[in-house]
Amino acid sequence: MSHINDMMVFTAVVDAMNMTKAGETLGMSAAVVSKRILNLENRLGVRLLNRSTRRMTTTEEGDVYYHRCKDILEQIENTELALTGMQKQPKGILKVSAPASFGRKHISPVLGKFLSLYPKIDLQLQLTDKVIDIIEQGFDVAIRIGRLEDSNLVAKKLSPNCRVLCASPAYLRQFGTPQHPNDLADHSCLLFVPIGTNYQTWRFSHNQQTIKVRVKGRIVTNNGEVLRDGVLAGLGIAQKSTWDIGEDIKKGNIIRILDDYSLGQTDIYALYPHRLYMSSKVRVWVDFLAEQFGPTPYWD
Repeated sequence: MSHINDMMVFTAVVDAMNMTKAGETLGMSAAVVSKRILNLENRLGVRLLNRSTRRMTTTEEGDVYYHRCKDILEQIENTELALTGMQKQPKGILKVSAPASFGRKHISPVLGKFLSLYPKIDLQLQLTDKVIDIIEQGFDVAIRIGRLEDSNLVAKKLSPNCRVLCASPAYLRQFGTPQHPNDLADHSCLLFVPIGTNYQTWRFSHNQQTIKVRVKGRIVTNNGEVLRDGVLAGLGIAQKSTWDIGEDIKKGNIIRILDDYSLGQTDIYALYPHRLYMSSKVRVWVDFLAEQFGPTPYWD
């Protein structure tokens, strides 16, 4: 247990960056705290803190040790709470990043329900289509859609994301309905790609085979809402997620086409830093969204 106690003393010192203040938190004198840190450094054989009369900072080794200690101490605390049947009441500021269109359509409407369930949580929600560094920018969790790049983040699946090929009834009446992906080469396709590119290869799966079609269109955008508006206006054929056009499909404003040819399913995830134990406020948020969306989301 002495090692655990040393970790508690060290993290308290780093949190306060002051021996006296850390001692007040721990119920120790500054001299005792200083001696404990010195003994810890001697035992580990590394310098953890750079100390001067005016300032205290962690060394590179000290920074690594600090984060490892926080991990261990939080896991111990959580284990003890679980064993005794206790649970922290979720509270504090929860900072969330989410895609703009998805956030407005499917997260914003349930915020009231979430906040009524957890009255001690204050939510800061940023809607952006940029892939941000949630650790660097101080977010607790990010909602992401699609294939994930390898990272140091934990990803928990919230819901499947079904993508379909679609067009308006007016467009299909005027230009005909494609019967095979290769027919798309003769159609106007609305493209969701970085600005500066006017073509794209669409990939389909059918009977365990992959079909690649190079398509072009008069509209290229990096915004999903512009793409949806283009489909509704009869400007062409697009790939869209059902979370975005589910209501339009039900109303008949948008028609699914080539359903026998799969675009591949991507998923909707919650991402959070793995180096820190998932806090109760993050856990209840992730569980809440997973319950709202589920394995068969309501928009499908």
